[in-house]
Amino acid sequence: MGARCSKFSFCWWHSHLKPSLLDSSDLENGGKNEKNAFPAFTEFSLDELKMATNGFSPENIVSEHGEKAPNVVYKGLLENGRWVAVKRFNRSAWPDSRQFLDEAKAVGNLRSERLANLIGCCCEGEEKLLVAEFMPNETLAKHLFHWENQPMKWAMRLRVAFYLAQALDYCSSKGRALYHDLNAYRILFDQDGNPRLSCFGLMKNSRDGKSYSTNLAFTPPEYLKTGRVTAESVVYSFGTMLLDLLSGKHIPPSHALDLIRGKNFLMLMDSCLEGHFSNDDGTELVRLATRCLQYEARERPNAKSLVTSLMSLQKETEVPSHVLLGIPHGTATPPQPLLLTPMGEACLRKDLTALHEILEKTGYKDDEGIANELSFQMWTNQMQETLNSKKHGDAAFRAKDFITAIDCYTQFIDGGTMVSPTVYARRCLCYLMSDMPQEALGDAMQAQVVFPEWPTAFYLQAAGLFILGIENDAQEALKEATKLEAKRIKN
Repeated sequence: MGARCSKFSFCWWHSHLKPSLLDSSDLENGGKNEKNAFPAFTEFSLDELKMATNGFSPENIVSEHGEKAPNVVYKGLLENGRWVAVKRFNRSAWPDSRQFLDEAKAVGNLRSERLANLIGCCCEGEEKLLVAEFMPNETLAKHLFHWENQPMKWAMRLRVAFYLAQALDYCSSKGRALYHDLNAYRILFDQDGNPRLSCFGLMKNSRDGKSYSTNLAFTPPEYLKTGRVTAESVVYSFGTMLLDLLSGKHIPPSHALDLIRGKNFLMLMDSCLEGHFSNDDGTELVRLATRCLQYEARERPNAKSLVTSLMSLQKETEVPSHVLLGIPHGTATPPQPLLLTPMGEACLRKDLTALHEILEKTGYKDDEGIANELSFQMWTNQMQETLNSKKHGDAAFRAKDFITAIDCYTQFIDGGTMVSPTVYARRCLCYLMSDMPQEALGDAMQAQVVFPEWPTAFYLQAAGLFILGIENDAQEALKEATKLEAKRIKN
């Protein structure tokens, strides 16, 4: 009789695990599901990413420290309907554009089901951005430390450890073994609830930046001496992640190792897991964490051996991740962004030529509902002069002679006989074209005073504020304009 596989041998697990749990070589190129094949790496324009993120709106921020972070991550929606995560670096982070592009392209060559893959970048002037697949189901930190409905199940914790080891093994096999600041915020859950490693950690936060932003108590000992990340440092950080998964808390390795040496490892375990794991499995995971946290870097296991060790510990392999995680399947879609009109898009892009075309095409039809207090001077010479100055202003506006248009429209406004929000809007654009954004903002606000619910007044305020670099207020004005326009279309 031929030798049978023992339940705990590698060959038994290899034959019984679903394809999604197999080794890293099976995880490239979107696996066997061609429908989810990974997109090619793309160099995006800054305008495309502005559009995707609603002008880098604070409401789109998904990174842990919000606007205070030196490098902020936004969720965005590309024109093709794909959700993305956009990391915007501090302007001084990568002074060498070529180095940034080379690094981004190298990371962008990686493709695995275990990574939130890098699908593009942008490098324009001082702006440097990375674009990755968007993961809609939060971070490991959220599910492990700040859970709301249920603590993370033991089987899911084991799966997170295993998938993370597979991700690191895949990166190592492709010559990208270094991962900067591996922590619970770097593990993200996709639409199926599967954990993935963020690609952002495969690049430093800056050319010369620190590789660890976390508390020094969690930093590999050799990094404290040399300031350099090695493949062994990444395994040490993996050990701290195992402690997180065991305890449900972010425990400093030194404290955890004291408990383990004193044979008090059960004190380390998350109390929520009581009765849900066997002592043998707990002991095995603690032993693995201890090996990863060895003071001497050379005594730590490599990523491939982590995969082998964790494979035999997997539980409930037939249960989908979203079920283990306790989340609805396929419904975690981020909220829809503002659906911008052509005028809104032009404001976001600061495309003054497009704004000029729109105002020219619209003409004065929005003035029709504005009551003008006309005096008995209506047909006097003064009135005729006022109308002539508007007419000359319109001719200059059409001919893009913006300085003349400003003079003519100013005469019309100063004449005081008629009030026209469109004239304020047109003079506002002339000021923007003449590099006078402060004056333009004043006119846009005056147009709002004359016609409080006019979308154009808010659009032009947004354009002026974007040009002045006052992004948050610009976003608010853009939102108000979009809302008013939608209301107008509805009516």
